[in-house]
Amino acid sequence: MHVVVDKLSVTLQARRILSDISFAVQQSQTVGLLGPNGSGKSTLIRAMAGIQSCVYSGLKVGGKPASDLSQRQLSRTLAFVPQHAESEAQMSVIDIVRLGRTPHRNAFTPWCQADEKAVQQALSLMKLNALAHRTWQRLSGGERQRCQIARALTQQPDILLLDEPINHLDIQFQLELMRLISDLPITVIVALHDLNLAAKYCQHLVVLQEGQVVASGEPAAVLTPELIQSTWQVNATIYRTDQGNLNIQYA
Repeated sequence: MHVVVDKLSVTLQARRILSDISFAVQQSQTVGLLGPNGSGKSTLIRAMAGIQSCVYSGLKVGGKPASDLSQRQLSRTLAFVPQHAESEAQMSVIDIVRLGRTPHRNAFTPWCQADEKAVQQALSLMKLNALAHRTWQRLSGGERQRCQIARALTQQPDILLLDEPINHLDIQFQLELMRLISDLPITVIVALHDLNLAAKYCQHLVVLQEGQVVASGEPAAVLTPELIQSTWQVNATIYRTDQGNLNIQYA
């Protein structure tokens, strides 16, 4: 689904965190939000998800203002996965994933074939079938992230918002999760730190610095040595691999 953010601003405790954030996302794109620590990536993701209140949000999804949608409509359109999720309950993977059907149901709605189909599709997309009956406490960090993403996918959203889903994961799990995310047939907006992974798996990048957008566009146009130096204060050399991917090396 097409997404437009127009002049979104957030103020917390009299401090402006985000100022006039504007960018557009095409349908089914994987979009990476980049920026140094404290640049506002998580705040922007949470504001788009409706969790963080905004001074002004011109967020439009599918051409409609998000403010015109009910909470149930918004939950069916947009799903959010936080950076960390914990559970003390002894719930299995499949029970957690089934929670994603909540926006499509009410207390009197019986579980139906459409619900079960959505759950099974999400488990398959995140390669969790073999872990469906394993409890949350027995999952690795990467498996927990895949479980939370599967729960979000069970909502059958048009837009998936991910707040640093590969943070603290081993390289193997980072690559696996980014491959899974980029193959999803929906619009994905993901906050990331790793510039090489963003360049490889995202079709569009938005770079934040001190709460403002400093660059937006295709990875090859955005990730230049000049921008990396001005945003992250490091020198970088950029070249293309034999597979055509951007590769960034730091001095």
